[in-house]
Amino acid sequence: MPPFLQFLLRRFIAIPISLLIITMLLYAGVMLTPPETRAAIYLPAPNAHQTEADIARLTELTIKKYHLRDPYLLQYGYWLKSLLQGTWGYSPTINENVLPALLRRTPATAELTLYSVLFFIPLGLVSGVLAGWRQRRGFDNTFRFMAFVATSFPPFILALTFLSFFYVNLHWFAPGRIAQEFSFQISDPAFRSITGLYTFDTLLNGRFDIFVDALRHLAMPVFTLSIYHWATLGRITRSIIITERHKEYLVAAQARGLTDQRVIWRHAFFNTLAPSFTSVALSAASLVTGVFVVEIIYRIYGVSDVIVRAMQGSPDAPAALGFCLYSIVMVLFVMFVLDILQAIFDPRIREDLFNS
Repeated sequence: MPPFLQFLLRRFIAIPISLLIITMLLYAGVMLTPPETRAAIYLPAPNAHQTEADIARLTELTIKKYHLRDPYLLQYGYWLKSLLQGTWGYSPTINENVLPALLRRTPATAELTLYSVLFFIPLGLVSGVLAGWRQRRGFDNTFRFMAFVATSFPPFILALTFLSFFYVNLHWFAPGRIAQEFSFQISDPAFRSITGLYTFDTLLNGRFDIFVDALRHLAMPVFTLSIYHWATLGRITRSIIITERHKEYLVAAQARGLTDQRVIWRHAFFNTLAPSFTSVALSAASLVTGVFVVEIIYRIYGVSDVIVRAMQGSPDAPAALGFCLYSIVMVLFVMFVLDILQAIFDPRIREDLFNS
């Protein structure tokens, strides 16, 4: 088998093994909650005619129905069976199976994540390269100050600040995914929902006015979600380009009379991509899990809506487990894709593969 295919196979096999270990630990955490507490979410609201004995009897019947007193491995097996069946368990809080609820809300989360990645990766690489090449000059000093500020604010503080300034005071950007007058048009049967991503579907339906409105609603959450990761990637890229700048191949290129622009973008820039991939991978994984906080603040009813509703009353174990598993799957998938890209773009990894 070719070395690259062996590399892909090893990475692919690691995903189900990782999922098995993580899910076993997750369910072990759920088992720490008493069965009576977990059974409470399945019970109907108590009424004045019920006695404590009636409630205790209903609780015990519910515990038996959902096997909440069974040994750990048996309970885990029931839950694992629901994963393989594609239901991920039934959540009384959202009144449906967990996986369909998560999938229906995925387009909103995917759209926010996609535009954040498309924003912070190119901007972080370019600004880091320019700052490193112009070390200790005006652009570099400005970049370092902005990066310091960006990493000093937690995302939820930044989101609340943006809402207060841009929405409450200036009325420029509103929370949510779309303006109310356009939401009725999107709900109309004549509007074809193909991807679930408003910015894509509006263009496919020829509604450029709704497309612009969807972008305006994405502006604040995308900036909030990606600004920290931009600063981190930019700083790492800046450090790499400072190291690269004094290497012989760049000195020789400048000695041959090549312009700074050509030396930067045709030679130095491509050599920063491979080392920067580690930062991109970590930032992308962090962004996938951090998107949920931003969704809640900006009222984007994506996947985070499941966990918010699940935690309003009694803890909803199926919804919480499904939400955690969904996040883990997304992170593992992103890391798998980035491992492949790093193997393609990083010559050191390619050399190790073919020499192994």
